[in-house]
Amino acid sequence: MLGGGMDPRQMKRMMQQMGINSTDISAKRVIIESEESNIILENPSVTKISAQGQISYQISGDEKVEEKISKEDIQIVMEQTNVDHEKAEKALKEKNGDIAEAILYLQEDKSKD
Repeated sequence: MLGGGMDPRQMKRMMQQMGINSTDISAKRVIIESEESNIILENPSVTKISAQGQISYQISGDEKVEEKISKEDIQIVMEQTNVDHEKAEKALKEKNGDIAEAILYLQEDKSKD
């Protein structure tokens, strides 16, 4: 195993000799945006690693996931189904942000009443 039990200073020197440089980056939070959600890392530990012309980042922290439901999407569902903000947002979350599915879901729910 590489570096098992090795002094961190020795490990850093050895990595530099192999052309691998690492730099700690001070960050308050890291946000990773995807189509469906945002992954937010609070209190992150971020290290930038440069090796053979490639740059990569090692990140750890307290994870929080936020679903990406826009105000506009909620408004559309509210207008089409005549429901309040809370019900429209809940339906969009249940249907993974799919507006058409959320509208159909709420319309079906109303027809049961």
